[in-house]
Amino acid sequence: MRSSEFWKDYELIDSSDGERLERWGNIILIRPDPQVIWHTERKNPLWRNAHARYLRSNTGGGKWQVYKKIPDAWQVKYRELCFNVKPMGFKHTGIFPEQAVNWDFAADIIRSSDRPLNVLNLFGYTGCATIACLKAGASVCHVDASKGMVAWAKENAASSGVIDKPVRWIVDDCGKFVAREIRRGRRYDGIIMDPPSYGRGPSGEIWKLEEQLYSFVELCADVLSEKPAFVILNSYTTGLSPSVMEYLLGTVIKSRFGGSVSSDEIGLPVTDTGMCLPCGSTAIWRGE
Repeated sequence: MRSSEFWKDYELIDSSDGERLERWGNIILIRPDPQVIWHTERKNPLWRNAHARYLRSNTGGGKWQVYKKIPDAWQVKYRELCFNVKPMGFKHTGIFPEQAVNWDFAADIIRSSDRPLNVLNLFGYTGCATIACLKAGASVCHVDASKGMVAWAKENAASSGVIDKPVRWIVDDCGKFVAREIRRGRRYDGIIMDPPSYGRGPSGEIWKLEEQLYSFVELCADVLSEKPAFVILNSYTTGLSPSVMEYLLGTVIKSRFGGSVSSDEIGLPVTDTGMCLPCGSTAIWRGE
């Protein structure tokens, strides 16, 4: 399992009974996690002294139960990056901290490249990967179907000091945008894609990961440059194992461009147990 070792402003303190105990800067949050199926003793006193807890509703969704006053938004840093945290209506904060290992991977390739790289970040969310790539020196096209998420990504870019770097912010359905880029003749040296399990585009387009991922990766292969550097594919769907995604990239990307493919779970170290909590899967293709 790959896990980030460089967080200082984020910490996964403990996990038990379907919940995580987390520190975001100096704010302690308790959030649900369906993979936490163990019933370990909650010895850490922060379980009883958190700022807020997200409570799921039996009818879907949920709400934050606030115990101590917290700001509407605050900042956390990861290495040289700075992000704005905002507790959202569906337990999220705008950051998936486990993805830091992939931000670092992409940034290392960009910095070590002997040429400028043009990166496409699809389903870009609040822009953490976009900002890491910009900081490393790439040009980036950031695409997400949510206008609000793209606005948040711009805020993060400003906080990280990269708002003036070469970046395009696009609100669009990712599949439709890639198809147009292919017709326009635009090509990218790297692609990062973090598709949801289920979602809707800005015009109501329905996305179902298991049904559409293969054809989507095939489409993305056509927007890669003649000598691409990397493709990163993330998934939080338990039905798609890392090996399945590795096989997918092997059949679509490696068969066409050569290079190598790898995959693994990504996770977060848990301070109180010394173990690592699985948080998703990533498959990576890397050019020769």
